[in-house]
Amino acid sequence: MANITKYTPGAFGDISPRTAAFVVKELLDRAMPYLVFEKFGQTKPLPSNSTQSIKFRRYFLKTTFSDGYTPAEYLKSGNFDPATHQLTEGVTPDGSFLNSEDISAALSQYGDKITITDVIMDTHEDNVLKEATTILAEQAALLIEKTRFQKLLTGKNVFRAGAADALVSTRDAVVGTMTIGLQRKIVRALKRNLARPITSVVKSTAAYGTEPIAPAFVCVCHPDMEPVIREMSGFVPAEKYGSMPAWETELGKVEDVRYLTSTVVESWADAGGAKGSMISTSGTSADVYPMFFLAKDAYGLVPLKGAGSITPMVVNPKPSDSDPLAQRGHVSWKAWSGSIILNESWMVRAECAAIN
Repeated sequence: MANITKYTPGAFGDISPRTAAFVVKELLDRAMPYLVFEKFGQTKPLPSNSTQSIKFRRYFLKTTFSDGYTPAEYLKSGNFDPATHQLTEGVTPDGSFLNSEDISAALSQYGDKITITDVIMDTHEDNVLKEATTILAEQAALLIEKTRFQKLLTGKNVFRAGAADALVSTRDAVVGTMTIGLQRKIVRALKRNLARPITSVVKSTAAYGTEPIAPAFVCVCHPDMEPVIREMSGFVPAEKYGSMPAWETELGKVEDVRYLTSTVVESWADAGGAKGSMISTSGTSADVYPMFFLAKDAYGLVPLKGAGSITPMVVNPKPSDSDPLAQRGHVSWKAWSGSIILNESWMVRAECAAIN
């Protein structure tokens, strides 16, 4: 299913629901290549007439109803003692209890508008409405992606790169970059926490749906990290995947991690240690770049998918009390979005410097 919006008369200004659906498709087709984080989160479309929050639920087993037991302990340890479940002849076991945990994400509404005058519409040689749609699509995608980036930055599972693959405890001590050794430490930590490789992603189309992929962990980082990644031992460029299709902005893979870039993943200027040979904004301290290593179901989001995910509105210039000469029209969009970290131990944020 997709996000659902109830069509009401005048909901889209001076365009019909059918035309609005076309505009939405134009918006989403333009927006999809920019939506990197959209691909890898657990998606939950927003129904119409719902509350301003979205709820994710996970189920787990408990052997007792003790108050001291938490879902996080189960997720981290996966502790099932075989002896506890060994059957004795003729004796009915106590059994386990099915329990659940709800995680709610607050939703926010976003949007913007472009004012188009009657002079532009009457005299400009370009299709102004189409150009406005293109610009708004790119804006919508980048804005929504930035909100997801900000949410993922709140994750507490952090590996900071020091010299020679050592880890440091604070951001201002970061002087190292991504290496095969650091990647292996991160992947090992994910696997110890029972994180599963990603096996399906959200399609890069306007329609809502997923497609299967070969199991892999995914890293999303800034394009400044590209030279470092390409120099890592065992790097396979995306163009040499063969039958496995590559994603937009994908660089390639190293062992069981696939690397993608996005300019949304911004660095912290001058936040690291002495810059050495690393990129530095001021020339003194190294800029620090977050790199998100993602496993399956690490975070959840409301997808920017389907006919109701974005509401476009077009108001043609027409006489009114505020505009008696019909000189101004508007093209605008609005959308609901929200994201939440579901499992801290199934996502790692590496903080590294980038080689200059």
